[in-house]
Amino acid sequence: MIYSLLAAAQLPMLQDIVIIFGLATLVILLFMRLKVPTIIGFLFTGALAGPYGLSLVNASTTVDVLSEIGVILLLFVIGMEFSLKSLMSIKKAVFIGGTLQVGLTIFVTALLAHLFGFDWNVAVFIGFLLALSSTAIVLKLLQEGGQVNNLSGKTILAILIFQDIIIVPMMLLTPMLAGESENIAVSLLLMLFKGALVVLITILSAKYLVPNLLYRIARTRNEELFLLSIIVICFSVAFLTSLLGLSLGLGAFLAGLIISESDYRHHATGKILPFREIFLSFFFVSVGMLFDVSFLFQNIAVILIIVLIVFLSKFIMTTISVKVLGMSFREAFMVAFSIFQIGEFSLLLAKVGMEHQLLDATNYQYFLAVSILTMAITPFILNNREKLSYKLVNLPLPNGLKTHFVRNTENISMANIGGDELGDHLVIIGYGLNGRNLSKAAKRAEIPYAIIEMNPETVRVEAEKGEPIIFGNASNETVLKHVNIHRARVIVIAISNSDATKSIIAAIRQLTQNASIIVRTRYVNEISDNLSMGANEVIPEEFETSIEIFTRVLNKYLIAKDEIEDFTEEVRSGNYAMFRTPLTKGRDRLNIDLPEINFVSLRVGRDSGNYINEPLKKARIRENLGVNLVAIKRDGKTTSKIDGDTKLQLGDVVYVVGKPDALNQFESEVKEK
Repeated sequence: MIYSLLAAAQLPMLQDIVIIFGLATLVILLFMRLKVPTIIGFLFTGALAGPYGLSLVNASTTVDVLSEIGVILLLFVIGMEFSLKSLMSIKKAVFIGGTLQVGLTIFVTALLAHLFGFDWNVAVFIGFLLALSSTAIVLKLLQEGGQVNNLSGKTILAILIFQDIIIVPMMLLTPMLAGESENIAVSLLLMLFKGALVVLITILSAKYLVPNLLYRIARTRNEELFLLSIIVICFSVAFLTSLLGLSLGLGAFLAGLIISESDYRHHATGKILPFREIFLSFFFVSVGMLFDVSFLFQNIAVILIIVLIVFLSKFIMTTISVKVLGMSFREAFMVAFSIFQIGEFSLLLAKVGMEHQLLDATNYQYFLAVSILTMAITPFILNNREKLSYKLVNLPLPNGLKTHFVRNTENISMANIGGDELGDHLVIIGYGLNGRNLSKAAKRAEIPYAIIEMNPETVRVEAEKGEPIIFGNASNETVLKHVNIHRARVIVIAISNSDATKSIIAAIRQLTQNASIIVRTRYVNEISDNLSMGANEVIPEEFETSIEIFTRVLNKYLIAKDEIEDFTEEVRSGNYAMFRTPLTKGRDRLNIDLPEINFVSLRVGRDSGNYINEPLKKARIRENLGVNLVAIKRDGKTTSKIDGDTKLQLGDVVYVVGKPDALNQFESEVKEK
């Protein structure tokens, strides 16, 4: 009892931290076994420990402060992984896409809210709340999936940046909606001036100040000083934006952009990540603590209807906004499936609305329940957004509508495609890493080829380079006909979406039975499905990597090349059964005779010794150690002309063959003491 009182007196938040982390550990361990995302585990932990659950945590203010630090560090890391050049490349998406998404959502929400009986000022405020999405949850999920820098990821980031900016004028406009007279125009102009000042400071710091500062700090080779400097930069810029009336998160993102222009961003990211994970967990716990489970169950029907309305309205408005930017329906759907939820800044804005009596206690609880539910389902929908978008694009629509839909979705450009002349060619579907490498090999071998790709930015860039590439959905008959699929010899499908792959195979087989279809998949359990759909060969990444590694291992064991080729052929012909099933005695065993000799290179690190600076006929290395000298590299030149008068010298690289024990003994004789 005395010890607990002392602990509470010295560090009042210690008990709450222990409870949160201890409970979160148990909950997330259970959720991981159930394959539920960890974010949901933290939300559940907050609901369990909060005032509407078991009331285990009392210092909610402390949790809020720690969660704010987590959001700051998240946006700081996102900024470091981005760059000012990348930000400028998406300025259109920030200002046009962001303005449309926020504006349309506010308009539609306000209209619906007014139809349900709310006054116009309250209806517009509700539009403010629903227009904002969760920066913390969405960016964390995108970052975990490595999708921040692809086309949809950049567009999502652009819209979220705009939302982080627009929260400030929303805060200024809220008192006016409540009927309080303030000079809003002057406040908005002042905010624009402050924003321009922060951007100017960011550009100057990124170009002149921070790179030089980090260079001097890195030269000290003091890791503690480096970490301290990174944290100071992060919180200094965040504090500056806070003083100017802008959000802390926006400041942290700008601080990350400043460091991203230096050569030390990757090292800085590695230093910050552990702290980000710890503090960000408090954010999700703090959101969960707001959740009143009893209110949810008492009003479950109404809340679920509101959640559905919120999802549909934000989904449609976001799709329209992204489509205006010139992106395909598929990419627009992927963005819409990512930012349909209500965000953390909406929770902050809702508190301001409560203070100005724009929301009463009951409506506030409805808002909280809907917010947390939309946040809770975000990981499930966002992680499957590619699959959902693909299915939505391929809905069985009436022919007239489908033609219009496809025409807008598949902006086909045939600039570099050979048209009717294209025949006996290779068709590459998907221009990722595998597709790029395949096109390079085809070009080197002078094999004619055509590429189908769904990323319009990639298509534009590669088409300008002269690549025979078109934008389109490869499951669409029109797209396939444009690359003369019926005259192709080989078709390689190199995309990661398994459902899309099956649809593409089916579409190809409707047009041609002659072409050979080679499919790249992620997992071996997808082989049989793709073969049944009409693929000729299926190559799973997970096991092909294993084969490549093991063939290199066998090379190191000096196994004959034809034996290695027989082994790889045996594994592939058996559909990788060797890797998929446990080995049984006498079965699936490699009949390989491993030689007891090895071939290595060693550097001579001594200028004297039993075998150094002595003629080989006198040193008698072969007789004494059982090691054969094959070649010597000296002064950058390698020679295999070795006779009895040859001497080993300091700095030589010697190539020797022998048994492992003999080689170890020889190494001990020539390596540096």
